[in-house]
Amino acid sequence: MNKPLVWLRLAVACLGTSLAMMAWGAEDIVIGQVAPLSGVLADTGKDMVLGAKVYFDYINEQGGIHARKIRQVVKDDGYKIDETVRHTRDLIDKDNALALIGFAGTGNVGELLKQKILEKADIALVAPYTGGDILRTPFNPYIFHIRAGYDDEAEGIVNQLVMLNMKRIGVMYQDDPFGKAGLAGVEAALKRRGLEIAGTGAYEKNTDNVAQAVKEIAKANPQAVVMISVNKSTAAFSKAIRSVSTVAQLVNISVVNPKEIARLIGYDHARGIGIAQVMPFPYSATLPIVRQYQLAMKKYAPAGSELSYTSFEEFVGAKVLVEGLRRAGPNPTREKVIRALETLHAFDTGGFTVNFAPNNRIGSRFVEITVIGKDGRLLR
Repeated sequence: MNKPLVWLRLAVACLGTSLAMMAWGAEDIVIGQVAPLSGVLADTGKDMVLGAKVYFDYINEQGGIHARKIRQVVKDDGYKIDETVRHTRDLIDKDNALALIGFAGTGNVGELLKQKILEKADIALVAPYTGGDILRTPFNPYIFHIRAGYDDEAEGIVNQLVMLNMKRIGVMYQDDPFGKAGLAGVEAALKRRGLEIAGTGAYEKNTDNVAQAVKEIAKANPQAVVMISVNKSTAAFSKAIRSVSTVAQLVNISVVNPKEIARLIGYDHARGIGIAQVMPFPYSATLPIVRQYQLAMKKYAPAGSELSYTSFEEFVGAKVLVEGLRRAGPNPTREKVIRALETLHAFDTGGFTVNFAPNNRIGSRFVEITVIGKDGRLLR
């Protein structure tokens, strides 16, 4: 065989490979997510994963990012800190994740910082499902928060209660960094108004054993109780405290699903519970980002999936991350993604604006209070 023919065939083969890569895109962009898909926070974790998934599916159908598809790699930590650490290491070292999204738990994410796992890998974590101040102060360059912090939520809740002339306010909280962060936020908000916490009650993480918390709060007999807790413990406490106390108002921070609370204790017991929110109302398509979310859920989510604040929050987080991936260019690295996310100054996702900068990772301080209605639906 003559040499020109050999080179011609080799060139054709290379061209075919190049065309195949153009058709399918280069290697997938791996985005890692650790979420509590089992345990007490399983319903929340599933919504977290779904919200990011439907946005990534939408982007992939549009051709991906610079002709590369996004591959979401998800691992279940059961809301357990050691599992969060183990899975994060695997996502970084074995799955070669370019960026991370959506982890849950102040203590869980806090342990990643303590062990400098994000720092050593020089990798961004976008939209963690926590508002713990210890993840925000002092400044940490690797975590990009799109939600308001627990201090912001506590300020909004206390302000609302005091406006209703409720000044004896108790706190029920999860006995871990998450719960203590919320407790500190309520305490600070009350102090700014010359008030003190009327009483506290704690429960152990990963349980709904709230009997002691109910006993302590009932003894203090406050006018209102701020709950720093997750779905099952919130439901158990709400039902129990109303049977032994004259407490007028219960309010939880944003990490709970109202439909899950209503399912656990029934509409009658759930009715009237207030819930702080750090995202726009996802059930009414008045904003472009909400309309986009609802259409994506209808098209890409499994049949029977319901809208929720949780899935909406991670949908927004995925949109923010994708914009960072776009700005990082066709050959992104972990460091380039971090630098690109820093450029999202006043980034309008569609009626909800996120602000990042080289010296700022707090994307939003939006807070509003909603209430569970008679049919389990949220009212604004």
